Amino acid sequence: MKTLVIVTHPHMETSVINKRWVEELKKYPDKHTANELYKVFPDGNIDVEKEQNLVERHENLVFQFPIYWFNCPPLLKQWFDEVFTYSWAYGSRGDTLRNRKVALAISAGIRKEDYSETGRYRHTLDQILLPFQMTFHYCAANYRSVFAYYGTEKALGENVPGMEEETPCHFKRKAPFP
Repeated sequence: MKTLVIVTHPHMETSVINKRWVEELKKYPDKHTANELYKVFPDGNIDVEKEQNLVERHENLVFQFPIYWFNCPPLLKQWFDEVFTYSWAYGSRGDTLRNRKVALAISAGIRKEDYSETGRYRHTLDQILLPFQMTFHYCAANYRSVFAYYGTEKALGENVPGMEEETPCHFKRKAPFP
């Protein structure tokens, strides 16, 4: 089965990193579906049933977004709130995400050392992303890892964890999916 990549960037037209990742994903339509939320729902009216059906048709789930005020862009937060419903994503009958492999693909925008306990923001990227990990755990999903690109087009960064390629379509090689 394929991997569904939920892409959420409020300004994709000016993006460098996320736009490049989407371009790469689209080269492999037999392996990945790129669901660009700001393109699909420009008015913010999410079709919950359509999104739930899309998730159900894919084996793996990746959330791709830039760090946005130390969180995800607002449309992705809305997507979680509306799509991850009781009896679908969690609860006594909500088992859609149970054991489903889930990961994050993040463009961090700044240097890795800025995301450290002694760095500019006094917290690691893992600490900032803890609510996502907790959400996936609560839904009994199999949270795999975060793929982070640190830096921007003006101050090139590094890829983590130890990936040679800069795109999430290469997850199959090292992380987050075997």
